[in-house]
Amino acid sequence: MKAIWKDAVVAESNETILVEGNHYFPLKDVKPEFLSKTETQTTCPWKGKAHYYSITVDGDTLKDAGWYYPEPKEKAKHIANYVAFWKGVSVSE
Repeated sequence: MKAIWKDAVVAESNETILVEGNHYFPLKDVKPEFLSKTETQTTCPWKGKAHYYSITVDGDTLKDAGWYYPEPKEKAKHIANYVAFWKGVSVSE
């Protein structure tokens, strides 16, 4: 699977985990040069507190385009250290 924004491959992995229709990429397969942490947080009743990344490519930034659960609840432990994308980031094979 690949996560692409503005023709840049932000993440690429054969080890994504599909949860609620979203592919979660292992953090080791996400390119850190494109990401910056934001202050945004949301809460999922069964996964826990989500934190967000913005993606920057060629000087353009897509705010809060990736999210992750640094300390997920028990039922979501398998996605700790994984990142999912949305807001116009294309995720496909």
